[in-house]
Amino acid sequence: MQTFGQLIRQARKDKGYSQRELAKLVELDFTYLSKLENDRANYPPKEYVIQQLAHYLELNKEELIFLAGRIPQHDEDFIKQNYKTMPVLFRRMQENPEFAQRIFKEATQLETEEKPE
Repeated sequence: MQTFGQLIRQARKDKGYSQRELAKLVELDFTYLSKLENDRANYPPKEYVIQQLAHYLELNKEELIFLAGRIPQHDEDFIKQNYKTMPVLFRRMQENPEFAQRIFKEATQLETEEKPE
């Protein structure tokens, strides 16, 4: 599994961007981009920056947001609305990996079925 930094570095190189070029497109200081790529930033980038990186690097923005250690705003809102049951769900998933796998399998299966061809 790649880290956030490893993924964006590899994608940047695959697209042929220098750090300076990508930083300019995303409106970041290239030194901060370097810290992100080396997993040395003191804080994860804002959701907007991650979305811009995903756009220019053609990566899945939601996956990139989670990998960066952030939660997309709409998911955060859902968690807040269900704040009483979320700890139970997370604890049960951690204690019972088979349960977690069933949840993940069903969720991804539904996602695949809902996508138009």
